[in-house]
Amino acid sequence: MTASSEQSQDTMRETETVTQPPEAAEPVTPARPAATALADQPLISPFESAGLIDVFRRRYLLKLLVQKEVQSRYQGSLLGVLWSYVQPLVRFCMYFFVIGLVFGLHKSVPNFAIHMFAALAGVHFFTETFSSGTRSIVRNKAIVRKMPMPREMFPVASVIVSAVNSFPQLLILFVGAVAVGWHPEWQGIAAGLLGFAVLTVLGTALALLFSAMNVFFKDFQNIVATFQLFTHWIVPMIYPFAKLATSSLGHSYFYYLYMSNPLTVGVLLIQRCFWVPTIPACPSHYTCLPNGDPSQLGYPDLPHHLFALGFLMLAISAVILVMCQRAFSRLEGKFAERL
Repeated sequence: MTASSEQSQDTMRETETVTQPPEAAEPVTPARPAATALADQPLISPFESAGLIDVFRRRYLLKLLVQKEVQSRYQGSLLGVLWSYVQPLVRFCMYFFVIGLVFGLHKSVPNFAIHMFAALAGVHFFTETFSSGTRSIVRNKAIVRKMPMPREMFPVASVIVSAVNSFPQLLILFVGAVAVGWHPEWQGIAAGLLGFAVLTVLGTALALLFSAMNVFFKDFQNIVATFQLFTHWIVPMIYPFAKLATSSLGHSYFYYLYMSNPLTVGVLLIQRCFWVPTIPACPSHYTCLPNGDPSQLGYPDLPHHLFALGFLMLAISAVILVMCQRAFSRLEGKFAERL
């Protein structure tokens, strides 16, 4: 009887297990690969993203994007990174031969080669930042549609890649400046850092705005390409600042409009860093202060209160960056749909 009762109890337990209602059982979710799960996550809303702050919180992703851009730039190239040195040298030789030798500016401007190449380095960094940043969202549209990451990361990565690509040009400029007598001074170094800060903030702001607009209208990348045709002429690169300041335009509204351009002030600060320390002490055709110290070079070779102008332009560029960031955030939610 005991064995029979135990068998009856076991049969009742099995019946209860079989007849358990389906809602009591836990659903089993099949495992999916991590990459598929990441791709299926919803895109970040522009209202949930912290913008540029969120970009630097995800520095690992930013590093991967920068590495990808740098590697793709030189992929399949025999010379590789050497092209970053060859192209600036060819560009410099072309400008120096035509402007410096043919038009004779090397005689009227001391160390004209350093004057021109310092401006060329700043302009090249800004234009590459602006143009590559404008195309950054469209160029990475496959990632934009799938990956939940801050969209600002693509223009910011373009800015960093532009800085990496501009380093060889700065190295050539530094070697050339040292060869003609450049010496370190804290005012010049501070001017150079301030100049590149102005160009970086302004370039990042415009890259954010135009990269967003380029998603909706591809004409914006052509607008940027057209703007690049003027950049070499709206800064004192091919001509010295003194020529403009002492001309009839020096006291006109055009002069104040010219000096209100952050790109112009950034270039002047870079020239203050690399070119001014190489100038001989007070040439006869220059207006210098009585002590003849080239580090104290004044009007008309450089504008008065150049550092004050630089900090003002940096503040203006920061305000432009905030405005462009807000515009980018408003347009960000429609990127996946338009791409």
